[in-house]
Amino acid sequence: MKIIDRIKSLAETNFSQIQSFRHHLHQNPELSFQEYKTAEFVKQQLEKIGISNIQTVGKTGVTTVISGSSTGKTIALRADLDALPIKELNEVSYRSKNEGIMHACGHDVHTSCLLGAAMILHELREHWPGEVKLIFQPGEEKSPGGASILIKEGILKNPRPSQILGQHVTPLIATGKVGFRSGKYMASADEIYLKIIGKGGHSALPESLVDPIIISSQILINLQQIASRKSSPTTPTVLSFGDIHGNGATNVIPDEVNIAGTFRTFDEKWRKEAHEWIKQIAKQTAEASGGRCEVRIVAGYPFLVNDEDVTARSKSAAAEYLGEKNVEDLDLWMGAEDFAFYSHELPACFYRLGTGNKAKNITSGVHTSTFDIDERALEIGSGLMAWMAISALNG
Repeated sequence: MKIIDRIKSLAETNFSQIQSFRHHLHQNPELSFQEYKTAEFVKQQLEKIGISNIQTVGKTGVTTVISGSSTGKTIALRADLDALPIKELNEVSYRSKNEGIMHACGHDVHTSCLLGAAMILHELREHWPGEVKLIFQPGEEKSPGGASILIKEGILKNPRPSQILGQHVTPLIATGKVGFRSGKYMASADEIYLKIIGKGGHSALPESLVDPIIISSQILINLQQIASRKSSPTTPTVLSFGDIHGNGATNVIPDEVNIAGTFRTFDEKWRKEAHEWIKQIAKQTAEASGGRCEVRIVAGYPFLVNDEDVTARSKSAAAEYLGEKNVEDLDLWMGAEDFAFYSHELPACFYRLGTGNKAKNITSGVHTSTFDIDERALEIGSGLMAWMAISALNG
């Protein structure tokens, strides 16, 4: 039997086990950098597989290396562990037991698939050379991102991978399909915080006040020229604000207004320039009306870039595993992902695993209270990841 067929057979045989992994993780979600029980569960499952050289990284992360039959390259496979502060509304047997916390971004799927891939890789270790480094990473959903922390701790050393692969669920693609994009794929993401300070008082006496509400509206309008007039039309740019608090009333003008938003793009030089424009426009607009604005920008994840060669080879392996008709091309995505940190350190490929199923009404987007998956994707995700790793190691 060809190794690709053995992988498919093992993925099918192990499906119920991988599904049980997912149900346990989904029922017991933990927030970013608090994944202590999740990490312990991962360690236990790796030990049951027969893997012994298991290490804790980043306090709540887990890593190990599976060795093949002979010396060769090292391939890294990454999954993320953390959940989101969202109350689950799904009425399923594996519904979250932790009120207000939910695996609404599919990290339970990623972790289960990587455990499933580990089962296959360990079973077939006599059939491939080199090493596979497994990275179960904490804190993808929260700045500064678990990837940046693990990199500083040396996760990409001893041994250093020649490439790294990561997958992410998407309900926008039907189960049974996957998606790839070569080159720049996901945007950088920075957090923007503005504090507009004026002079509050009674709403009936506007002439004696410096109204931070009005100043805030002017700042928000003026900042839109950063995307429409300051950036190149060839560089996708988003500046959005989703949180504004004045704490006034119908008859009260507050002393200050606080605004929070995000800036996203695909060019590091322009990213830094845009930060300066945000500061300059916000401060000068406030000063022109007699107030002032304090600007705080928290630099988040860089843009994610998929290595052309690694992505081409991974896409070809996926087509061999699933059939060409089940491998799609992806568009640029303005969402952000801390896997981007890895992609700036070594050749990387971050691809999408289809989990949607309209016939079963599984269509809710990630980061929503009703997100779920067609669990047939677990079999595909675990087998495909193992196959792509073995294909890369076998050249």
